[in-house]
Amino acid sequence: MASITLLILLVVFVLLGAPIGFVLVLIPTAYIMVTGEVPWTMIPYNMYESLAHPPLIAIPFFMLTGELMTSATITDRLIELSRALVGRARGGLAQVNIVVSMFFAGMNGSVVADTATVGSILIPAMKRAGYSAAFSAAVTSVSATIGGIIPPSIGMIILATVASLSVGALFSGGIIPGIMIGMTLMVITWFIARRRNYERSDEAWNIKRIWRAFMSCFLALSIPIVLVGSIVGGIASPVEAGAITAITAFLLGLFVYRSLDADILIGAITRAFKTAGAVFIIIAAAGPFSWLLTRLGTLKFVETFMLGYTDDPLMFAIMLILLILVVGMIMDAAANIIVVGPVLIQVAVQAGFPEIQAALVIVVGFLIGTVTPPIGVAYFTGASIARAKLEVVAVEMVPYLLAEFGVLFLMMVISPITMWLPKVFGFVE
Repeated sequence: MASITLLILLVVFVLLGAPIGFVLVLIPTAYIMVTGEVPWTMIPYNMYESLAHPPLIAIPFFMLTGELMTSATITDRLIELSRALVGRARGGLAQVNIVVSMFFAGMNGSVVADTATVGSILIPAMKRAGYSAAFSAAVTSVSATIGGIIPPSIGMIILATVASLSVGALFSGGIIPGIMIGMTLMVITWFIARRRNYERSDEAWNIKRIWRAFMSCFLALSIPIVLVGSIVGGIASPVEAGAITAITAFLLGLFVYRSLDADILIGAITRAFKTAGAVFIIIAAAGPFSWLLTRLGTLKFVETFMLGYTDDPLMFAIMLILLILVVGMIMDAAANIIVVGPVLIQVAVQAGFPEIQAALVIVVGFLIGTVTPPIGVAYFTGASIARAKLEVVAVEMVPYLLAEFGVLFLMMVISPITMWLPKVFGFVE
């Protein structure tokens, strides 16, 4: 009963607009005030323990890399490349939106940052081209989930940290699912655009145009390859790779694209570290909340519930995805990854699934939760940029969310989707 009350309080506070980090600390603090069962020091101790993991230092570096690349006008170059590749297809701008998110995913690792960056440019353009505001917001928000799946991924770093997993294994395992989700979203967009007679580019597909667009952003596109390659290849740790790519992005913006000056640089650093600070607040706040759920037996209940399905792998996969969907609708992705993620991985392993496969399904599922109503952050961000009604955006997102959870189910039942590349790179046998 206490656990249900806590979850109700959590949802109520979030729906009222309270910051998720504040709520996650407030609830265990109130519990200690009422019961007096443990000393106050339990709160700061658990907050410190949540942050005392060196790999987390990579997060601000990844965010800074994304901000520097955006400031270096690379987003405009990626849009031009995407237009050259898919603009001719029906629903060209919507297709461009998805492809840009796939490119941008390799530079930032954040769903919300992808939504805000790509959306601020493409949502107004889509509306001018005749797309509805709600559809524009839906495509932008849902495709932004790729930003947290194709490495580098902040969510994967967090899960690898709290569950003692290899960052390289999760990064390599996320490549194929990220591409699958992107391609699936493009197919759905084509069908919707054809039915609604949305625009497409009149300019014919031209290999020379593609080559020119590719060369204009070739060096920027090499950043995620170097970043992921250095981690997967064991050359650098996530923190070292993040620092190297941030420096590389700075040098490209300063000397190659020549778009950085002191004001732009300060602005990029400020935005990156503000965003990273918000993530760290949630990570720290999730510590006391996780402790409270453990103390009240909530996490044990989840574990026992899921263990009841371990004899049937197919039913276990269905129940796991349903649980991820429900929990993702209630709480922030980072908090879910920290609080619930390790428990679900342990249960999935007991059900016979490889640890890395289970971890990838869980992290991707919770990242999809950033766009699921009623409190998905990316969902709010996209709707806000488009100035569209939340309920209408939610309806437009339904076919895309069904497709994403369909891919999630395939990840759970077809092991090579997530395990082939980690095996190729030697992370698993």
